[in-house]
Amino acid sequence: MITETAYAKINLALHVRRKREDGYHELETLFAFVDNGDRLVAKPSDADRFEVVGEFAATLDNPLGNLVNRAMAALPRSQGLHVTLEKNLPVAAGLGGGSADAGAVFRIIEQVAGLPDNWQDLATRLGADVPACVRSEMAIGTGTGTELAPVENDMTGMAVLLVNPRIPLPTGPVFKAWAKEGNGEDRGPLPTGSAREIARNGRNDLRQPAIQICPAIAQILHRLDQTEPWMAEMSGSGATCFALYESAEHRDRAARVLAELEPQWWQMVGSLK
Repeated sequence: MITETAYAKINLALHVRRKREDGYHELETLFAFVDNGDRLVAKPSDADRFEVVGEFAATLDNPLGNLVNRAMAALPRSQGLHVTLEKNLPVAAGLGGGSADAGAVFRIIEQVAGLPDNWQDLATRLGADVPACVRSEMAIGTGTGTELAPVENDMTGMAVLLVNPRIPLPTGPVFKAWAKEGNGEDRGPLPTGSAREIARNGRNDLRQPAIQICPAIAQILHRLDQTEPWMAEMSGSGATCFALYESAEHRDRAARVLAELEPQWWQMVGSLK
């Protein structure tokens, strides 16, 4: 039996650049990963099998089209696997949950049978965040997010609090709102330097358009700012927001305060990998 965590992905900065000929936008982002997320357990089986349990299991409306199934089908091997996904991360939440699940499948199959030489191409075909989620290491992502470059990670171990209003927010409408709001304005490149410098000096270009669709994001960020974090921002296209703290004690105090003030919000705690 093999157990893997599908590490929650957060974007410490996300700059939307020029529109490409294929209709996608060039992105520049700082990917980071939390040491918590979904949980996958894999056992040998006569054929591939997949089941979902956990708090958000019911939100997967098409398990057969789930990225776990698609990742299993994409990777050649002789041994079938029975994979159980404990879905702890909300869906359409800016945490790369499905991509993180697929990345965990790649790591499981790497242990079972090894990965083919073209695994990065296979991961890219599954989704823009999947290549980053396979290794789940902090990196700079460019292109549509699939082109990865190393970065000085001086943030390992920082305490993280994730908060989501339990409102799904698909990426497509947020990008449409961004294009409408600023006519697709390019506000400049990702800063250079270490991860701390990029996170501190960067921005999330999708925050305001996401707030237009889901005003609860602004409420979450306001509550997080009141806890005096090192940094608070929305992840990806939302609606999950994160706050970073220099100590787990500070994070845990903030989590308790928010749970008392807004008990309807989803929370998860962890540390940056």
